Amino acid sequence: MQQAGLADDDDEEIWVKEEDDEEEEDGYYMDPRSPAVWTPGGRAGGTSNRRRAREEKERTKMRERQRRAITGRILAGLRQHGNYRLRARADINEVIAALAREAGWVVLPDGTTFPSSSSFAAVAAQPPRPVMVAAASPSATPLALPASSALPLRGIAPVAARPISHRPAPAFALLLPPRAAAASRSPADDVPDGNSSHLLAVPVPVPMDPAAAEDVPVAKQLQVPDVSPRPPERDFAGTPYVPVYVMLPLGVVNGNGEVVDADELVGQLRVLKASGVDGVMVDCWWGNVEAHKPQEYNWTGYRRLFQMIRELKLKLQVVMSFHECGGNVGDDISIPLPHWVIEIGRSNPDIYFTDRAGRRNTECLSWGVDKERVLQGRTAVEVYFDFMRSFRVEFDEYFEDGIISEIEIGLGACGELRYPSYPAKHGWKYPGIGEFQCYDRYLQKSLRKAAEARGHTIWARGPDNAGHYNSEPNLTGFFCDGGDYDSYYGRFFLSWYSQALVDHADRVLMLARLAFEGTNIAVKVSGVHWWYKTASHAAELTAGFYNPCNRDGYAPIAAVLKKYDAALNFTCVELRTMDQHEVYPEAFADPEGLVWQVLNAAWDAGIQVASENALPCYDRDGFNKILENAKPLNDPDGRHLLGFTYLRLGKDLFERPNFFEFERFIKRMHGEAVLDLQV
Repeated sequence: MQQAGLADDDDEEIWVKEEDDEEEEDGYYMDPRSPAVWTPGGRAGGTSNRRRAREEKERTKMRERQRRAITGRILAGLRQHGNYRLRARADINEVIAALAREAGWVVLPDGTTFPSSSSFAAVAAQPPRPVMVAAASPSATPLALPASSALPLRGIAPVAARPISHRPAPAFALLLPPRAAAASRSPADDVPDGNSSHLLAVPVPVPMDPAAAEDVPVAKQLQVPDVSPRPPERDFAGTPYVPVYVMLPLGVVNGNGEVVDADELVGQLRVLKASGVDGVMVDCWWGNVEAHKPQEYNWTGYRRLFQMIRELKLKLQVVMSFHECGGNVGDDISIPLPHWVIEIGRSNPDIYFTDRAGRRNTECLSWGVDKERVLQGRTAVEVYFDFMRSFRVEFDEYFEDGIISEIEIGLGACGELRYPSYPAKHGWKYPGIGEFQCYDRYLQKSLRKAAEARGHTIWARGPDNAGHYNSEPNLTGFFCDGGDYDSYYGRFFLSWYSQALVDHADRVLMLARLAFEGTNIAVKVSGVHWWYKTASHAAELTAGFYNPCNRDGYAPIAAVLKKYDAALNFTCVELRTMDQHEVYPEAFADPEGLVWQVLNAAWDAGIQVASENALPCYDRDGFNKILENAKPLNDPDGRHLLGFTYLRLGKDLFERPNFFEFERFIKRMHGEAVLDLQV
């Protein structure tokens, strides 16, 4: 028997997606089957063609809604009446696979399906399975069992035995050191399953005579379903020691120079120290330290915080945060740029990055002012250097004692080396491609010079067919397959756009190396993994990474970091491509492929690599993925990460099941053995 056949054409494709497609912002849709062609402006030629395309789109959407409704009712019925373990967003293949297994067939992960000749014999030869002991509800409607009820009921699970999510469990009130927490656990708390299943009542197996099964109430015959075994775990005992740091809350030091909730923070740091954490990461916000007047720095709050960390014998990673906080994913506070910079921006908004529609992004300064004396007589790089030099002088003793182990240099949006191409404040939503941010007059001046030097002054413009923040690549003339991104003009523009990013890193890192001579410095590069499976890699292009399928866009970045002996800190090392595909199949994301490319580009350039997670991570699968990236299996050169920084300290981390997994993860990063390894 084969997997249910699905025709190749769009009319026969069946899948489930709970949210309707959004209307395109430009009001039309380009059908790839339409004979219309793109004009230089990116729109299809001919009014009739556009009308036919819109009509075809509406018909397609109507058919898709009908398919979704039918499949949704099928899924709802299976979950309600059969307790099938199907995700809310399960597709038709998962439904077919569940039904095939119910019939006793074998379904392999790649979809190969065949009958098992020994399935019934194996069932008959098995010893009696444990059953859930439950009292039948008087109001429950009895289930009609088939005549051969002696066979196990696959796909039927009691509510208590359904899989649980990796969402944080209810928090315990007190912060307990690991030993105290272990002493307070019950034997059921230490079930090493990685899924926090000890929060559920563990059913007691009750042996049963098969001959007496017919006399047992239906509720007692409900079987615990077969749970897919967890993939084998690598044994990292004896592997290289990779230090683990934890990011402190973004607002741990407020604008008044005070440590927020200092007593609670000390308690949390003690727990982290006892668990084996090597140190913490702290953001030093430009907007707090140099808030009111140029070159007047207030380091009071950071001095008190660093003293607390030194007393606990923890290391420090410090971020020079030259961007504002607020408006991005995970930002729970608001810290603007210095007030005196904001005043300059009111009279000269071109100091900020600007999109094609003229919207300013105040998150950080445009790289166009790196060498422009627009900040009360100083250039942007001079302002950054003065800030870094003041920090180095203020905390000289922490550098001399080795408490400060690394300085991360903020080079753009979110402290990352990238353009602010996908700002939520301008309406961007995942997985939109973002927009180019080069329309302030300073970057436009640089673009004109580059076009004149190339001998094509007509190229002194940004692309006019690159869509909008939430566009898809294939619906734009610039990013679609065979689009303008790969034309002579497109290659010129993208080379200039990405080179501006590299030049900015070059200028700031040169001064950072001067300010922090003898200290490890690092640069954070964001993991823009959506649309990675397309030819253009549109989201990376707008962020400044010239990395289409036929070009390595991260090698130039690695080269400039090598020039100043800076480490590369990369994100999204916990993400799995399959998980992203299940949640957002339309994003064509591939975080695993991106991580592999970036890490190898850095290692090939001879620079060290650190990493951090992009999203909150509490589950064993996520931690195992980090470990795989931290210590690649069978790497011929024995390469591994310089360190890992966990995002982020918070109450969720200290919930008992979450912290249990975190402690276990730390031991394995340090190369220690764990007792509950699943092999």
